[in-house]
Parts: sequence; C-alpha cells; structure tokens
Amino acid sequence: MSKRDELIAKYAEDLRTKCKVEPDMALLTKVTIGCGPAIYNADSETVAASQPAELETVKKNFLIKKLGLPDTPALMDAIHAVIAIYGKSERNKHRAVMYYLLVKHFGKEAVYG
Repeated sequence: MSKRDELIAKYAEDLRTKCKVEPDMALLTKVTIGCGPAIYNADSETVAASQPAELETVKKNFLIKKLGLPDTPALMDAIHAVIAIYGKSERNKHRAVMYYLLVKHFGKEAVYG
C-alpha cells in the first residue's frame, strides 16, 4: 500500500468516526490527490482551525481559486460549519478531509469529475 493510499484510508476513517459521514472514496481520492505534496508535510497536512489567517488561506486558495466560488460571507460560514462537523476539540483537522467536506457542502463534486 502506498503512502497516499494509507493517508486516504486514514482520512476515510476520520470522516466515518469523527464526522459521521460515509465517504465517497472516489471523490476523497481525487480531493487528496488535488492537495498535492501538502499531505506529506506534517505542517501543511492539517488545517490550523484556530488561526484566522489559515482559514483565510483555505477560503482564497481552495474555495475561490479551486472551486471557483464567489467571495461572500457564506464561504467563511461554510468553513466554520465544516470545523463544527469535524469537532472543534479535534486538534488535527486533516486538510484533505476539510476540503472533501467543503466540496460536498457546496455540491462542487464536478470540479473533480
């Protein structure tokens, strides 16, 4: 099993146990691949949900640039909703899981089609 496959399995487990969501494995795989090398770096693998600058980066680089969404207050609301689903007390919020939940939230699966 490759390192990426191991990470995808870990992200799927997070979705099942922490987020109470049954993952679409094909979409999760595509979102994980879309994260690029960030998933292999301990610092960039997770989203620092308590840091406003980090959340702004997720908004700008993922929601606006990648998913093509307009910059509205709904974007930050969605990020906070996903953080609530993941669990505010959960320290390690994996970037691929957050992105997967955001893709599902906005119904933007076609971006990874």
